Amino acid sequence: MIEFKLPELGENIEQGDLVRLMVAPGATVSAGQSVMELETDKAVVEVPSSVSGTVQEIRVKEGDKIKVGQVIFTVDGAEAKSSELPSIRAAAAAAPVSQQPAAHSKAALEVAPPAASAPSSATPPPTAVTLIAGPSEFKLPELGENISQGDLVRLMVAPGARVAEGQPVMELETDKAVVEVPSSVSGVVKEVKVKEGEKIKVGQVIFTLEGGASAPAEAPRPRTTPVEHVSGQHGARLAFQAAIRAEGKTEEQALPPDQPLPAPQVFSMPVQLGKVAGTEHRQPIPAAPHVRRLAREVGVDIYDVKGTGPGGRISEDDVKAHAKSLLQAASAAAQAAPRAGHFAQPQLPDFTRWGKIERVSMRGVRRKTAEHLAESWNTIPHVTQHDRADITELEQLRARFAPKAEEAGGKMTVTAIALKVCSAALKVFPQFNASIDVEKEEIVYKQYIHIGVAADTDRGLLVPVIRDVDKKNIVEIAVELSQLSKKAREKKLAPEEMQGGTFTITNLGGIGGVGFTPIVNFPEVAILGLSRSRMEPEWVQHKGGGKFEPRLILPLSLSYDHRLIDGADAARFLRWIAEAFEQPFLLSVQG
Repeated sequence: MIEFKLPELGENIEQGDLVRLMVAPGATVSAGQSVMELETDKAVVEVPSSVSGTVQEIRVKEGDKIKVGQVIFTVDGAEAKSSELPSIRAAAAAAPVSQQPAAHSKAALEVAPPAASAPSSATPPPTAVTLIAGPSEFKLPELGENISQGDLVRLMVAPGARVAEGQPVMELETDKAVVEVPSSVSGVVKEVKVKEGEKIKVGQVIFTLEGGASAPAEAPRPRTTPVEHVSGQHGARLAFQAAIRAEGKTEEQALPPDQPLPAPQVFSMPVQLGKVAGTEHRQPIPAAPHVRRLAREVGVDIYDVKGTGPGGRISEDDVKAHAKSLLQAASAAAQAAPRAGHFAQPQLPDFTRWGKIERVSMRGVRRKTAEHLAESWNTIPHVTQHDRADITELEQLRARFAPKAEEAGGKMTVTAIALKVCSAALKVFPQFNASIDVEKEEIVYKQYIHIGVAADTDRGLLVPVIRDVDKKNIVEIAVELSQLSKKAREKKLAPEEMQGGTFTITNLGGIGGVGFTPIVNFPEVAILGLSRSRMEPEWVQHKGGGKFEPRLILPLSLSYDHRLIDGADAARFLRWIAEAFEQPFLLSVQG
């Protein structure tokens, strides 16, 4: 019997949500056949099988969060190679080592007894979900990468209501969007343990149910017998010996030819408070000697590794995966550590000394906006360049073609035109469509143009992204901009619709003002701000002289990352945009 595990899906993709399973027990699969649909942080992908055979047991269910390397199903008669010998795999399954923690009051370690004293057969733990009479709990599931909590906007169930698996039961506002959370259990709601407006964390109990689905209780573990003064490695050796004796083999027959027998390690030092010579009193772990040696070589505590084999047996892949997770955790901690220019916030005074106050919790979007803008401001050395564009002729064209955009379902706004202008400018000045990788000392030039548009909502600032702006005409852009703006106001923007931007536009012209200094949206390197256009007297030069004429002037503000963009380049970039506004025909010539 061979296990099919979730393969590597791409760089930095460690897990995904199982959307659909395409196989069932008894079905025949072949290598390369799509067997599941998995939703990652980036897309929904079909995962092909790497083995062939008849499906025996499925270890996951739709809706589960699955990690790379996790067993999806087992097949019989598969043509695949295994990293472990069948004899050792079967032995570990026949005589699993007890995982129950030992009490500190005992002075001896416990290991699995020899096969002669063990029951001839063990009842395998049930794998199916069973209905129980008592209440079951529905807890807030994982919502996505780096999302650990959210604000409960609306609860869709009440005590006495019947809930089905997959039914939306609540609306939760995270740092990125408002999402509907489906139930993973079925039954009748008994008690609701949260209320609207609360901040809820992943894993927190939302409500309990009567007659709900629940995982079966853990099967009884094998009894253990004490062995005096035994080290953890020696305990594992004894468990291994007991397992192979169940098959009637010797250690030389069970181990690979190139694998030497582990030397016994028995200590006669006194045991105090569950420790042997300074080592914590812990149960032996089911792992082959070469796996233990690998753990020692890479500096991993074998007791911290979670085994994915039968009976919790630990393989080399488990050790490597654990070491990788430790490195990733260390890297994340290093990135989260305070950097130069990041200072602790000073303590606020007691405002109640001077009068009455009211404290209101920062909700998801506002809290995330504060964090992100502070990060951008502290990371990027900002410079803001200002210019003005004469859009008198452009406004006439806008009014002329506005009905065409309205027929298509959009609105011909200055922002829609600015999107097209900026997409053309980013092709001429590619350094504005880039990012800086400080650690690798590299500049990342993007070969695509996705422009974000800052949207003012009652929940705070959202930035939906319009993709491939350079490949769309202004009417198409106007329609898509109208649709995204509506979704932002109605709290229906999905997280992926606010990701992947290479440049940002923010327009405050509908409110007022003559100019401002927008903050660059990290990891981008520039942002264009538009203020309210107004009629101003401008000196217009003619062949026979010149005169002042009323012209419609649009103020432009460009903030940029001075690490990558010099002031002269910023001035040229902004002047190019101003001239494109002033001479729309320029887009056809240079765009």
